[in-house]
Parts: sequence; structure tokens; C-alpha cells
Amino acid sequence: MTWLAEHYLWIKAFHIVMVVCWMAAIFYLPRLFVYHAAAEDSVGRERFKVMERKLYRGIATPSMIASLILGMLLLMAVPTFMSQGWMHAKLAMVAGLLAYHGACFYFLKQFQKDNCDRSHVFFRWFNEAPVLLLIGIVVMVVVKPF
Repeated sequence: MTWLAEHYLWIKAFHIVMVVCWMAAIFYLPRLFVYHAAAEDSVGRERFKVMERKLYRGIATPSMIASLILGMLLLMAVPTFMSQGWMHAKLAMVAGLLAYHGACFYFLKQFQKDNCDRSHVFFRWFNEAPVLLLIGIVVMVVVKPF
């Protein structure tokens, strides 16, 4: 038995923990964008810049990286998953989350430069995308519909 197979459940447990951390950050960051876009005072805007930067760099990105590494280890432990349709669908949705993470970075940089022209209403809708992707990912992993 390989090291990966022996530790599969530990890897899986920490993968889930890191995904939960990543999703928490990905759900909260656009909510900060909502408040930042609606802020009318410079003190408030500067506070949001700090909060957004710390959330993105301190929680969102490290937990995303850990999720990806642990997910790759899980795939290495059970390579037959790559021949199943549900895994391909899941990975496509994970790619969507990665793109969303990148979009958050783009908006973070715009806010840092005081150059974001999107409204708080835009960010309220923007905040819904990761919820839909997470639902799809969980359904693929648990139900394995194909």
C-alpha cells in the first residue's frame, strides 16, 4: 500500500477543511466589495482596502492553494476517478472557481487604486456565482450522477 492510499482519509479531511476556508473567503470578499462600492467616506474605503487585502492574501489564496494540492493528492491516490464523467464536471466547476478567484483579484486591484467603477448592486449579483459552483461541485462529488 502506498503512502497516499494509507493516508487517503487524512488527505480528504484536510482537503475538505481547506475548501471550506476557501469558500468562506470567496463568499465574504465580494460582500466586502459590496460595502466598499457603497462607502462614501475615505476612512471607510481605506478600511475596506485593508480588510480585502488581508482576506485575499491571508485566507483565500493560501486555502485555495492547499485545496488544489490536497485535491491533486487525492486524484493521485485514486487515479480511476479521472475516467469518470462526474470528476470532469467537478474539475470544470473548480476551474470556474479559479477564474472567479482571479476576478476577485482583478476587482481587489481596482479598489486598491480607487479605480473600480462597478456598483454595489453588481457585486451583490457577482457574489452569487461561487454559491452555484459550490452546489454543482458538491452534487458531483456526493451523487456522482454520471
